[in-house]
Amino acid sequence: MSEEPRWPEGPGTSVWVNCACSLDGRLAFAGGERARLSSPEDLQRVQRLRAAADGILVGVGTVVKDDPSLRVHWEQLGGAKGRDPVRVIVDGSGRIPERARVLDGSIPTIVATSERSRQKYPPHVRALVVGSSRVDLGGLFRRLPELGIRRLLVEGGAEILSSVIRGGLFHKLTVYYAPVVIGGTTAPPMVAGGETRGPEELTSLRLEEVVRVGVGYVATYRPQGPPPPR
Repeated sequence: MSEEPRWPEGPGTSVWVNCACSLDGRLAFAGGERARLSSPEDLQRVQRLRAAADGILVGVGTVVKDDPSLRVHWEQLGGAKGRDPVRVIVDGSGRIPERARVLDGSIPTIVATSERSRQKYPPHVRALVVGSSRVDLGGLFRRLPELGIRRLLVEGGAEILSSVIRGGLFHKLTVYYAPVVIGGTTAPPMVAGGETRGPEELTSLRLEEVVRVGVGYVATYRPQGPPPPR
């Protein structure tokens, strides 16, 4: 998969969800300990995705646990350094640590928060209040075009993936499946959130392609119909 990412086009912001998981659908080790599941070839694919995006979105849980920079690793792409996408952090309760790398000012950053949060951010960080008690992701995505974000890459973790995928708020989903099994009961699944109580609450996807990438493979999906009622 060395070609340029084919972003879905349309009105508003195009939302592409991407993640890596084990064959049993786990994002990390027990207790959420970070697992490097992507092969070198998949890591390069992810950097191409980031380079083509206007914004990268993660939840505050990922920031607290992993302290990511969310920058493009241009050295992996073999070309000149380009523009890094805007970092978009979903933090409804004000949990981002003061020394988190996403607040370092090196890349434009937006924190989507709620009315109940009392956290103050550095002047170079734009706080966007979207929702009363929690962040309204649909409302957030509708505001992104006016902020210059027409291509949004969603990278997780499990709660964000659940809200975006099960809420039908995406246009494309790619999953890298590593040839490993993690198991256990505390390793986070790819999708968390509320229980699915029957077939009427299933989230249906349409498989577009499966491609070998390094030792694993990438499956590409599109939404299939409207999201189920919850």
